[in-house]
Amino acid sequence: MGGSSVPICGEHHLSKEWRLSAFEYADEGVTVRIPDVYAWVCPVDGEASFTPDTVAELIPTVRELLSIAKRARERRSVLTEYVVAVG
Repeated sequence: MGGSSVPICGEHHLSKEWRLSAFEYADEGVTVRIPDVYAWVCPVDGEASFTPDTVAELIPTVRELLSIAKRARERRSVLTEYVVAVG
């Protein structure tokens, strides 16, 4: 689980739920979305809070994917969406 105590949503004042969510980051018109990442999620609006360890693991991968997508855009590739799975 993400920690020893359950965080509270600051807006809705409810306990968040530890469940799968999507991590999404956008930069200069390129969006990287990583599905199925565990996070603390508000049960009302679905806003996710990721643990520092999870963010530290995701950031290098997101940076690489942003770089690849920006190079493809510079080549004016007709492909605009990519799905990558490791498993």
